[in-house]
Amino acid sequence: MADTTEAPAVGADTDAGGKRPKSVRVVLLALMIAMMLAMLDNMIIGTAMPTIVGELGGLEHLSWVVTAYTLATAASTPLWGKLGDMYGRKGTFMSSIVLFLIGSALSGMAQNMGELIGFRAIQGLGAGGLMVGVMAIIGDLIPPRERGKYQGMMAGVMALAMIGGPLVGGTITDHWGWRWAFYINLPLGVVALVAVSVVLHLPKKRSEARIDYLGAALLTVGITAIVLVTTWGGTEYAWTSARIMELIGIGVAALVGFVFWQTKAAEPVVPLHIFRSRNFTLMSVIGFITGFVMFGATLFLPLYQQSVQGASATNSGLLLLPMLGAMLVTSMVAGRVTTNTGRYKVFPILGSVLMTVGLYLLSTMDTGTSRFTSGVFMAVVGFGMGCLMQITMLVAQNSVEMKDMGVASSSTTLFRTLGSSFGVAIMGALFNNRVQDVMSERGGALGSKITEQSAQLDAKSLEKLPVLVREAYQHAVSAGTHSAFLLGAVVAVVALVAAVFVREVPLKGAGPKAEVDEPDAPAAQPPVAEAV
Repeated sequence: MADTTEAPAVGADTDAGGKRPKSVRVVLLALMIAMMLAMLDNMIIGTAMPTIVGELGGLEHLSWVVTAYTLATAASTPLWGKLGDMYGRKGTFMSSIVLFLIGSALSGMAQNMGELIGFRAIQGLGAGGLMVGVMAIIGDLIPPRERGKYQGMMAGVMALAMIGGPLVGGTITDHWGWRWAFYINLPLGVVALVAVSVVLHLPKKRSEARIDYLGAALLTVGITAIVLVTTWGGTEYAWTSARIMELIGIGVAALVGFVFWQTKAAEPVVPLHIFRSRNFTLMSVIGFITGFVMFGATLFLPLYQQSVQGASATNSGLLLLPMLGAMLVTSMVAGRVTTNTGRYKVFPILGSVLMTVGLYLLSTMDTGTSRFTSGVFMAVVGFGMGCLMQITMLVAQNSVEMKDMGVASSSTTLFRTLGSSFGVAIMGALFNNRVQDVMSERGGALGSKITEQSAQLDAKSLEKLPVLVREAYQHAVSAGTHSAFLLGAVVAVVALVAAVFVREVPLKGAGPKAEVDEPDAPAAQPPVAEAV
């Protein structure tokens, strides 16, 4: 078992002015930089991809540049969390940063598409530890009662990545070349690495337990199969094709085997006892649905505004400002209220209601919907997601013992990642099928032929279409987004049901009211971190 020698709590240590020590603020800044690197990468690369394909070729393998990264990130996420619990978070987190930077440097030097895909997988392996490391270290540094104050900071980084990613990617590609879309990670990563190395001091851990290699292998196979099904289904292969059926069978068998083995392993990758906490299980469900909705929305909203409302593709990130701005503001308010009152159950419920209503409103958009109206609808969704994004992690971490902080953080992150994969795949399949149907009805044979290869046309392709076909495509996109967002609203109802059953267990660090006799409240744990 791990050596749990502990040091004084950073969360309780403040300077004479009642503010958190400067060293802790430096660590938090470094953590936010690492978090931004993990989130920003795919946003930047998306804008650079046409230029990359133009230089390296390999258009038929284009999707694997993103898929390799996503697969490696999802598969490695639980492993990084477990390694942090067993051997200490600082060294594990720094290792993930180094691996991410190696992958970034190699990706920038790639000479063909095959090399780029392989190096992106290395980068994804490192990225899997970045987000988990950030969440787990914050869980060590800051007591849950105070952790709400930092939700706005994390939500701000997320919004900055989503808005700034496409703009930064376009600017870098146009002025410096696409390779700098990867090289830009190096100076930021080095800053984060140095700050964490010098300022962060966590208790050293040594574990005599062996890594659960079989469990890790089964989980990796299961997650890989799931992500490939959601990535290939309806695009590379038909949903009923033999390849998709094989992947589903492999994924189910691997995950069933994984669950069985976790009951036998001496040091399981994902200890199943954490799911005995009702709150943790419910937060995993809500996190999955939040990922499902958020990434689906960020995919289809810019497409709708570009194709139907005539917005510029260059500013596609800015089109999400109403949603992301609302998410940022609400997350800050929710964090402050949680810190001041210690109460949080209202936020999952309110967030689920707003998210459901907002998605339904988005499903009512048609070719005559104004940008202002769609912006208001997006803001409603943003207010809902702002109530959910960080609260899910906060409550999940509060529901487990300190020794399981890493696997709790990684499991919650994994469920959100899988939710995003399912959201993009299922909403995308529904969108594509609806666009094809409407184009056949309104555009005839020409309409069907135009969208035969892809239901998503870029701005240049759209301008070349005859007026009647272009109008048919606008109606088709409206119908497709209606179906996708209506599905999102239905799925969001599940989050509302889960939120209703959340038990408001007092947050650790909340003072004398923090009792430990509730089923979902873990035994009080001594704080474990100190920043010097």
